[in-house]
Amino acid sequence: MSMAPVIAIDGPSGVGKGTVTQALARELGWHRLDSGALYRAVALAAASRNVALDDEQALVDVAATLDVVFNEHEAGRERIVLDGEEVTTRIRQERTGDAASKVAVWPGVRRALVERQHEFRQPPGLIADGRDMGTVIFPDANLKIFLTASPDARAQRRHGQLAEQGRHAILADLCLEIEGRDRRDQTRAVAPLVPAEDAVTIDTTQLSPDAVMAEVHGLLKARGLR
Repeated sequence: MSMAPVIAIDGPSGVGKGTVTQALARELGWHRLDSGALYRAVALAAASRNVALDDEQALVDVAATLDVVFNEHEAGRERIVLDGEEVTTRIRQERTGDAASKVAVWPGVRRALVERQHEFRQPPGLIADGRDMGTVIFPDANLKIFLTASPDARAQRRHGQLAEQGRHAILADLCLEIEGRDRRDQTRAVAPLVPAEDAVTIDTTQLSPDAVMAEVHGLLKARGLR
């Protein structure tokens, strides 16, 4: 029996992975995996259980027993429930993302979440969003795309998102947080953030979301995926 097709979208935070994967999932009617949300959920669960972010074995236990459910509202917006509590807003906060980056450096945690991610691969197909989708989790993906953008551009985007939510943030601080997270992601011993050898890289720094999607659509057509 052949495996369901996979489109892997990798890259650091703030490059547009979520926008691309959500759009593709809607267009193709495929399932979607936001792997970053799994690590964020581990970070939140660890905090609620008073587990330190430098205690690998305790974090592995948290990851192995993670009770998290991803679904969508009728309006198409995501809803995330962790240990019976809705955490949709909390899981997207900057401090949660920073904690998730620290959780993700531990090899045991990454191993504990591999099978959980494989379970998302169901017909008719999967759009997988993360940092190691094309290199580790789905090395046989039908199409691998690596999105990138400058730290300044990514900080500007995040600043705008927070402003729309009525939340204040200092642009320079956001840029420093992004650069620090990048360093952790790129230098960790297991599954570092690097493009797969057969990935197509798209620099979104100067591109609008529509321009990025136009490039992605061209790749899908070339691979016979639409």
